[in-house]
Order: sequence, then structure tokens, then C-alpha cells
Amino acid sequence: MVIDCHVHVQGSYGTAEDRMGYLLEYADRVGIDRLCLSLGTSRGYQPDMETVRRDNDMVRAAVELHPERYVGFCYLNPCYLYDSLDEIERCVADGPFLGIKLWVAMFCDQPNLDPICERAAELGAPILQHTWMKITGNLEFESTPHHFAALARRHPDVSFILGHSGGNWELGYRIVQDLPNVYAEVAGGDPELGQTEMGVAMLGAERILYGSDAPGRSFASQLAKVHGADISDEQRALILGGNMRRLLHL
Repeated sequence: MVIDCHVHVQGSYGTAEDRMGYLLEYADRVGIDRLCLSLGTSRGYQPDMETVRRDNDMVRAAVELHPERYVGFCYLNPCYLYDSLDEIERCVADGPFLGIKLWVAMFCDQPNLDPICERAAELGAPILQHTWMKITGNLEFESTPHHFAALARRHPDVSFILGHSGGNWELGYRIVQDLPNVYAEVAGGDPELGQTEMGVAMLGAERILYGSDAPGRSFASQLAKVHGADISDEQRALILGGNMRRLLHL
């Protein structure tokens, strides 16, 4: 089974079937079985909770249409802590979602994240946190792997996914290398030679995940990072899906 750990809602046009069925057609072409879906179409950096709930409802619609293909990740804005905890109950505890997605509303090492992580640990839900290190400068509250590592160190019982491996994956791997509860995904960056091999060498194949960041990135270019890597077939199988099956308790 190939599981893409990082996919977003396709476009804002038409019905949920139009948007999400279209994306599955491309996943089928390259052999992706399941897609972990988060965010709707708002893309605001500081969304209010009405927007967050609407985005999660878009994901829910896709999961309900294609439960054998989509896995929902509950999007949160931790600036609204109590509302975020309620949204975890609505989407994860009571709903079909299996994970949590955090983006750029707040640096992820802030105290507001602690109750969210504690509830995620109780539910066994992994947390996918967007991280990046931009040479042109990050967004105002865009977390780096340093923020991420501080949070993961405080919550060793939570499985964390280092979104985009920090953008600069050579640094990102080093920053989280000593944190066994952290998994690094290869999603979103250019298909550079050596990214997957270095991750396997530093973290072990058991802590590297395939993801695409589709539709912002193509499935094929991101799969190439794994299919083209100089690693064993057993390691490739873990990265393409075995590790996410374990994280999601599939």
C-alpha cells in the first residue's frame, strides 16, 4: 500500500466529487492507494474558527465520498485553543479523521500547543506540522524545525510529522535526529538527489514518510524521491506506506 501523507483539497470549483475525484484519477496513474487530506480552500494564515470548521468539512466530505482512499487530518488554528480542542473532538474523537494538521497561525513551540498534543496522545493521532526554513525569510509565525523540535521534545508520547522536513532537509534531519517520536516527510520540495538517502542514513527508514503536498506539487515528482533513491526494497516499502500504516493504526 502506498500512502501519501500530505495532500490538500483540490480547487474551489464544483462539488466535492468534482474536486476530489479529479485528484484520485492522478493518484491512480502513479499507484497511490490512500491520501492523507487536510486544509480546505481558504489558505488564510490566521483563519477564524468558522473558516477552520468549513475547511474541515470539505475534508470530511471527501472522506465520506471515498472512505477507502482518503484519510482526514483535522486542521487547527491553535490561537483559538478551546475551539481547537472542540474541533479535535468533533473531527477526530467523534468523527472519521485520524490525524491533526497545523500550519502557520502560531509558532508551534508555544504553550497553546500543549493541550492539543496531550489530547492527540490520548487519541493516538499523529500531528503533521508545516515547517520551513526560507533564505528569503519565513512568514510571520511560520515554524522552523527548531520550533518543532522543542514541541516534540516536550511530548514524547505524540507521533509528530516534520512537514517538508523543514524545507532545508539537510538541516531539518539534523535538528530532529535525536527525537524518536519524530517522522520526516519528503513532501513539497524540489526532487533533489540524496534527500531520501540522507533521511534513511540519519533517521532510519522507519522514520521517513512519502508525501507530495499535492496539488501544489505533483505526485510523480515527489514519488521520484523515493523510487529513485539508492535504498533497499524493504526500506522503500516502509517509506511509501508501511510507516504511515503503523502511525494511523490501519
